[in-house]
Amino acid sequence: MEKIVVHIDSDLEDIAPGYIENRHKDVAALKEALTANDLEVPKVLGHRMKGSGAGYGFDEVTEIGRRMEEAAKAGDGQSIEALTARLEDYLARVEIVYD
Repeated sequence: MEKIVVHIDSDLEDIAPGYIENRHKDVAALKEALTANDLEVPKVLGHRMKGSGAGYGFDEVTEIGRRMEEAAKAGDGQSIEALTARLEDYLARVEIVYD
């Protein structure tokens, strides 16, 4: 499993790990929502990720969030499932380097 190296400003060293941990919690919430066929959760979480990922240096999180929000609005559960898997994979492989 190849690591994804993300360079982040050292000013974010105290909060970046918490941000990543919260995205792990999002994965669990998304899986639960998919089981319940609840599209509101991926819409809200996607919107939040879209707005926050790049601010922390995680551009991939922003892109996943953007696509997830769009998929939720379109009622596309299959895409939400694929994007949840993509987020989970990203989180498992991301390695933060502070500059």
